[in-house]
Amino acid sequence: MHSRDTLSDGPPPFRWSSLWKAPVVNPLNLKSYTIPIFNLNNRYSVSFHLSWLGFLVAFLSWFAFPPLIPEAIKSDLKLTNAQVANSNIIALLATLLVRIVVGPLVDRYGPRKVMASLLVLGAIPSGLAGTATKASHLYAIRFFIGILGGTFVPCQAWTTAFFDKNVVGTANALVGGWGNMGGGITFIIMVSLFQQLIHSGLSDHIAWRVAFVAVPVPVLLSVAALTMIFGWDHPAGKWEDRHKLSAHAAVPGHCPVMVQEKEVDEKDFDKEKSQGVSVQVKEVSDAPNNIQSELDVAVNEPLTLKTAMAIVSNPLTWLPAIAYMTT
Repeated sequence: MHSRDTLSDGPPPFRWSSLWKAPVVNPLNLKSYTIPIFNLNNRYSVSFHLSWLGFLVAFLSWFAFPPLIPEAIKSDLKLTNAQVANSNIIALLATLLVRIVVGPLVDRYGPRKVMASLLVLGAIPSGLAGTATKASHLYAIRFFIGILGGTFVPCQAWTTAFFDKNVVGTANALVGGWGNMGGGITFIIMVSLFQQLIHSGLSDHIAWRVAFVAVPVPVLLSVAALTMIFGWDHPAGKWEDRHKLSAHAAVPGHCPVMVQEKEVDEKDFDKEKSQGVSVQVKEVSDAPNNIQSELDVAVNEPLTLKTAMAIVSNPLTWLPAIAYMTT
């Protein structure tokens, strides 16, 4: 936790100033009660922005083919409508498979490292996009570029790790929505770049290939580097340190009741004893500062076949999955 972060024993009411002031942190789990998107001098804001930025450039590169297929790729590779449709299906199929694998990897290594790794892996087939000369090449390249769709998992896991339950839904919605913009921005960027290259004298055959090297590859590698250099695994520090948070944490602003035993006057004791009553006198003293509060700590367990089957067969897994699929 940064020295300028503010501790609070409960979520504060929303104020517009919370968007640029230091984060208000829950001392029990070190998650932020606020989303200070305009204050970059803390790990919460930095991780927030890197999560959606990584997701955005992944979507930009993942959907870089569709805007150029009708412009140049379809005619250059002599593709039929069915082959174009198949390439779109393959690109989405890859994401389905990748996300199944990425989930356990995030549990093991943390969202920051997984995000950066996916961006680097996605940059490789993006750079090789220009080597495609027929439909089968396009299928293979789009399949491996589909790896980038898996960035949705670390994107959501990252903000979930940094923001408390009163704002985690808002944080997830913001990074998910801003990241999805990459799918729209790529139509503007890739088409504009392609047309500029054509005006510069390049042929259609060369221009679309250069476009992939000029945009997706450098932005993917740059954001991956930013993620590793400036990102944080967890509010507690390293990802493996997330379970080292104390099960008891001090909540500031409360005064606990400190109880001490005090000797009972012998005369009073004899009197109570004669009446058959057992009395213990205690002295209450006010001590400043902290009260000890219980903290529930969730511990990740290794994924086993039995656990995986229980998750897959649970309706709570399928209901949101089906709802997401319909969109």
